[in-house]
Amino acid sequence: QETIAAYGEGNERRLTGRHETADINTFKWGVANRGASIRVGRDTEKEGKGYFEDRRPASNMDPYVVTSMIAETTILWNP
Repeated sequence: QETIAAYGEGNERRLTGRHETADINTFKWGVANRGASIRVGRDTEKEGKGYFEDRRPASNMDPYVVTSMIAETTILWNP
């Protein structure tokens, strides 16, 4: 929920699970799945490297805060 809170105001109205969005209370990822929270490109899956798209941030989010959170949970995460 901390991540969703940083992803911009009004996401509870936008992330409904309809219209190519994931439900705000459910996390899922998928290859070329526009209805997932995180979408991995087909080339990324095929080549084992590339990009992913976090589809949850809204346009009114702070890009510095969100980029920092994504880096912490993907690159810098240490279990």
